[in-house]
Amino acid sequence: MNKVFATPQEAIRDIDNNTTLMVGGFGLCGIPENSIAAIVQKGITGLTCISNNAGVDDFGLGLLLKTRQIKKMISSYVGENAEFERQLLQGELEVDLVPQGTLATRIQMAAMGIPAFYTPAGYGTEIAEGKEVREFDGKKYLMEYALHADFALVKAWKGDTMGNLVFRKTTRNFSVPMAKAANITIAEVEELVQPGELDPNHIHVAGVYVRRIYQGKAYEKRIERRTVRL
Repeated sequence: MNKVFATPQEAIRDIDNNTTLMVGGFGLCGIPENSIAAIVQKGITGLTCISNNAGVDDFGLGLLLKTRQIKKMISSYVGENAEFERQLLQGELEVDLVPQGTLATRIQMAAMGIPAFYTPAGYGTEIAEGKEVREFDGKKYLMEYALHADFALVKAWKGDTMGNLVFRKTTRNFSVPMAKAANITIAEVEELVQPGELDPNHIHVAGVYVRRIYQGKAYEKRIERRTVRL
């Protein structure tokens, strides 16, 4: 099976309207910039995006918000995006705000094939509305469902033509479980190498989870908040 694609446009060719996407990265760190740009270019709409955050106004998922291609966001942190705030307050965007640990675990459970789990996070708040509550050892827990997607878009530091991926530092936070929790995972990498060139002990996502891979280019690697003085 040839998993290597020449361009992001080819790799995302069958992502269509009303698709559910998981988008990896943490803040602006390790986001799949080339795949996002290709989706903007394709002009598909009605997307449901699962991501830790919503990018900023002119970068990351903020680009898809700007063009009104996102119908719903499922995320845990959205404080850096003024357009997100405007669309939310105007009722133009559906939003599920999920505690960050719960979001990560919902994705991880999908990756592991576990349909649901219990967590104390959010009990007694608006997060708990409509959810099953059970008591364990005198403490209340909410039942949360695993979170799946049609496609996962992730960006890794290195990958090989078999789809094995190596991430660097913070970029692993959401990308690793997302790569295992979608029907089709599309990976872009800074460096694409041949099988055998990656140390097996350093591989974070095995190629069996990755359907498509390509070498990206022109990464900006922005800093979300640049602090030069305390």
